[in-house]
Formats: sequence, C-alpha cells, structure tokens
Amino acid sequence: MSLTPTPGQTVGPFFHYALPYDGDNELVPSGHPDRIRLHGTVFDGKGMPIPDALIEIRQADTDGSVPTIPGSLRRDGFSFTGWGRAKTDRVGHYSFSTVTPGATRDGEAPFFAVCVFARGLLDRLLTRAYLPGSGDLDDDALLSGVDADRRSTLIAVPDETGYRFDIHLQGESETVFLQHWKS
Repeated sequence: MSLTPTPGQTVGPFFHYALPYDGDNELVPSGHPDRIRLHGTVFDGKGMPIPDALIEIRQADTDGSVPTIPGSLRRDGFSFTGWGRAKTDRVGHYSFSTVTPGATRDGEAPFFAVCVFARGLLDRLLTRAYLPGSGDLDDDALLSGVDADRRSTLIAVPDETGYRFDIHLQGESETVFLQHWKS
C-alpha cells in the first residue's frame, strides 16, 4: 500500500488558547529574592508584532544546575523547575519571572533555551538568549560559531527589571535560530 503525501500543517494558532496554564510564565514566585524578568516582543518578517505566539524557556538555576524535578505544569510556589511557557499579548509581548541562569559547563556562557511557536510555522523554532556581561560570551562554542554581525540577535539587553529579548522570525533583524535534529 502506498500513501499519498499531504500538505504540511502549521503549528498554530490553536496553542495560544489551549496550552497556557496558571503560573506558566512564573518560574519563581513574586517574593523570590533573585527574581528577574525575561521579556520581549515577537515580530514577523515585516516587523509587526505577533499577538498569538507561544514562547517556552528552559534554563539552569543560578548555580548552573539544570533542574530535573517534575511539576512544571503545577507550580507549588517554591520549587524551581527551570521551565516556563508564556503567550504573547495583543501587542506581541511576552514575559517570564525567573532567576538569572548560571553556566552549565566551564567555558559556556549562561543562557535561556528558547522555543517559539507561531502561526504559519511548520515546526517550532529554537534559539538561545545569552546574558550580556558574562565573561564566557566570547568563548562559548555555539555563540562563537555564529557570524559576528548576527551574534547580537542572541544576546538579551539588560533593563531595569532584568533582560529584554526580542524575537524576529524573519527580516533584516532575524534572530538566529538553531537547527534541531530528528532521529
């Protein structure tokens, strides 16, 4: 029996309504002493904000350890799971309350692993948000492998509450996205 190929399906926009849950973007509670904000706007190829994207992050704790405890979907108010999900609002903005990640290995710069879901995409997009001011930025294997003129698309900008990381899906300011392997 032979099967006829069918057209690919995009990854959204249904997830914007079906996947958010209480506390999804709050990796740490409001009273946490090391709480920072990672936030930004998701833009399309024409520079227009995308109001129905979904962003997920995975990160190390402040000491560089990657949490392996369960419970990301049911926040308990004190366990740091290192994973969060945020939908963009009507002006394409997303926000996470979290902690500054530590480096997971010597010679690697601290970063947030970022996953982007948006309408029109056939698959998720993966990238990283590195933190400025880290002494290991120049030595990081992944970041140093990116053309110098595009590295800035992977580096968050500090602001008064933490870090801003805008994501451009296409265009002149396109964020560098990582290829993911399928086995």
